Amino acid sequence: MSAPVRLALLAVVAIVGLAIARLAVEFRADELESATPFAPTPQQIERGEYLARAGNCAGCHTARGAAAYAGGRGIETPFGTVYASNLTPDPDAGIGRWTPAHFWRALHEGRSRDGHLLYPAFPYPNYTLVTREDSDAIYAYLRTLPAVAAANRPHALRFPYDNQWALAAWRVLFFDRGTYQVETKQPVEWNRGAYLVRGLGHCSACHGERNIFGATDEPLALSGGVIPMADWYAPSLASPDEAGVASWEVHDVVALLRTGSTPHASTTGPMAEVVYRSLQHLSEPDLRAIAIYLKSLPQASPRNQASAPNADSTVFKRGAEVYEKHCTDCHGEEGKGTPGSWPALAGNRAVTMVSVANSIRLVLSGGYPPATAGNPRPYGMPPFAQALNDADVAAVLTYVRASWGNTAPEVRPFEVTKHRLGRTN
Repeated sequence: MSAPVRLALLAVVAIVGLAIARLAVEFRADELESATPFAPTPQQIERGEYLARAGNCAGCHTARGAAAYAGGRGIETPFGTVYASNLTPDPDAGIGRWTPAHFWRALHEGRSRDGHLLYPAFPYPNYTLVTREDSDAIYAYLRTLPAVAAANRPHALRFPYDNQWALAAWRVLFFDRGTYQVETKQPVEWNRGAYLVRGLGHCSACHGERNIFGATDEPLALSGGVIPMADWYAPSLASPDEAGVASWEVHDVVALLRTGSTPHASTTGPMAEVVYRSLQHLSEPDLRAIAIYLKSLPQASPRNQASAPNADSTVFKRGAEVYEKHCTDCHGEEGKGTPGSWPALAGNRAVTMVSVANSIRLVLSGGYPPATAGNPRPYGMPPFAQALNDADVAAVLTYVRASWGNTAPEVRPFEVTKHRLGRTN
């Protein structure tokens, strides 16, 4: 047996051994039962409802057309489909027999009431930072919901990902329980924003790059990444050429989080849903805290990009023709858009960043900012999947990315084809 093979086997044995040890140490189901009735206050329940919105819990735990928080929504991953669980107080299908300690352990350790390991599609690598006080408040609110007897659906995961031992090994490699540690050198607002972004808001679950095992390489990083199976790219929140807001005024960041649309930028796709379901309901102090934290993120160096295509190229000329026919009515001949209605494309980093996934997705499928109190009737982008072929989509995006001062590289037709076929992950 060669030395590399022996080392690999030793590594596997070590990981399995650590997984077994962690299983033995963490499993304490009996200790979590309590004979003391849980008697939450009205203030605690109200606080829990607010926190559940902040964490966008209903977004995953509510299937389309079903009762709120009754579970059943399928979350597609590269390893199969994970189905969200029932969080209503039904004693058999939901959390009716759970204690506050059971619920906190689910958030803090990623374990269900009976001790089995939860899949990190439920973002406990972030929720482990949630305080016990906030966990108890969310639990108190969930116990006030109507009980729904909707049985949890079994996950549809491929072997070996459907195995608890494999999940235990994953946790050895990629998960550590923790609590939020206040950074004493930072102001209270900054710490509140960091707590919400890193913990309950689980922003890195989308805005973090994932490795081949589905784990974020840096659990708290916000350096951007492809959302698994969603065909969207969550841009870097620490990059000035993607979605970094270090140069923005705090009130502009707050406006984007609350309304989903500002003169600087607008949200579409999964982020529009987050604004609609969650962020628009947050308090002004919490939104301000998030903005202050996001503005403080160390900004990465602009990513290297290839040179823009030649304006005399055939692709560029075809893109100009497509743009004139389909885009000028809204975005204008010089890509300036209409303030409050159609976004400007000139100088718009959403269309010039390295990843072209979102631009392709918007041209093919269209998209709308969320409907919010501050933007109740948002203007949207119609789909062009039927009107334009892949070469035309690539050409018009190439034109937009290299006009009016934009200097991003060419988009290739095969990139559009991959998105049309849903083969980007």
